Amino acid sequence: MKHPTTPGTALPRRTLLTAFGAALAAVPFLDPPPAAAYHAAGLDDPAKKEIAMKLVSSAENSSLDWKAQYRYIEDIGDGRGYTAGIIGFCSGTGTGDMLDLVELYADRRPGNVLAPYLPALRRVDGTDSHDGLDPYYPRDWARAAQDEAFKQAQNDERDRVYFDPAVRQGKADGLRVLGQFAYYDAIVMHGDGTDPTSFRSIRRRALDRARPPAQGGDEVTYLHAFLDARVWAMKQEEAHSDTSRVDTAQRVFLRAGNLDLRTPLDWKVYGDSFHID
Repeated sequence: MKHPTTPGTALPRRTLLTAFGAALAAVPFLDPPPAAAYHAAGLDDPAKKEIAMKLVSSAENSSLDWKAQYRYIEDIGDGRGYTAGIIGFCSGTGTGDMLDLVELYADRRPGNVLAPYLPALRRVDGTDSHDGLDPYYPRDWARAAQDEAFKQAQNDERDRVYFDPAVRQGKADGLRVLGQFAYYDAIVMHGDGTDPTSFRSIRRRALDRARPPAQGGDEVTYLHAFLDARVWAMKQEEAHSDTSRVDTAQRVFLRAGNLDLRTPLDWKVYGDSFHID
């Protein structure tokens, strides 16, 4: 199950992601990293990345089995059309993350089962329409998810658009694994752009209250400020008003001083309990 939504309400979860990708070339997303070296182990360490995937899946899919989500596809009534795959690629956000994924898959596997839907995906981007996709697009998405090339395309787009930018920014801010994860989870839910609830704006709000380690600040103090800003952003949107993925997950780890996300981990999201050994 995806995070709760309000039917018919379009949300800025991935606002301007396509523009964000283009903007990276013109205006650097990252603050210049200081000369000091940061902790070698980051969220991109394979074991830590696996934990990150499970943590996000617990909130996005109520399951730790994130690899089972390659075949997931559903219209969850949030005004974004179809939501699908391991990170919730959407057909109707106007940012083209599902379109980019299917185009990548077509480049790598010409003539694949989803390639005929590319014209329709281009038409419906930015709307909640299924025009040209129904009735067989969900069936064919599930068929494509049996192909390792499609799974890898999902992995690569997740990393390019969400995971890698979050980890780079977290490292540039001098944050350890938990802080990098907090950035990643925020980008997954809010996307990045110029609106007040985007990741960029959440981080800016936190910087108004505290300094990250890269600027000489205390890491725990800064992360509390970031999570406070994240909770504020979530409460601006009806569909995100349940803040348990922060309150009973990330904040729990922070209060325990578990800045490296050491296992075992216990947390709750939307009332469900989860555990990683």
